[in-house]
Amino acid sequence: MALKATIFKASLQISDMDRHYYQSHELTIARHPSENDARMMVRLIAFALNAEEQLSFTKGISSDEEPDLWEVDLSGDIQHWIELGNPDEKRLRKACGRAKKVTVYCYNRRSAEQWWLQSQSELERFKNLSIVLMPEEFVSPLSGMAERNMELQVTIQDGELWIADGEQNLHLAPEVFKSTTLKTGS
Repeated sequence: MALKATIFKASLQISDMDRHYYQSHELTIARHPSENDARMMVRLIAFALNAEEQLSFTKGISSDEEPDLWEVDLSGDIQHWIELGNPDEKRLRKACGRAKKVTVYCYNRRSAEQWWLQSQSELERFKNLSIVLMPEEFVSPLSGMAERNMELQVTIQDGELWIADGEQNLHLAPEVFKSTTLKTGS
């Protein structure tokens, strides 16, 4: 008999001063049996860092055709494709061809640095790709915040993030390996 996903509920209060985005989100997160608390919480932080009305969790690990999160507009176009871990170049090439913007959140420094060294020359050509590292010193205590029902406050300012659950207050200064080179505006 196959194991089923574990359902988590998160009430997320986001104050993103960098993007002037101030919203509350009531989220349902299905944690795949092969996913640990750390990875699930990194998905939640990726949501907070990129929160938009159309951003949603996908089948993620359960599907080769979908990222961990994506923002799909009302016409069905993928605006933002968000992956976790160290995806291969072929998957990112496909994502960069399908989405306006692609972001990868790595969360294990050693494997991420090795992956980046091996993939950097191939990935540099993708102008709509960003790669961000969330260090273990943040991810490890973050996984301790995982509960079936969570109430979290997230503050983002100057590219840094603070997350609080009433007992803990964690700080994240993500390390950017690669940033998009897309021009904004008209």
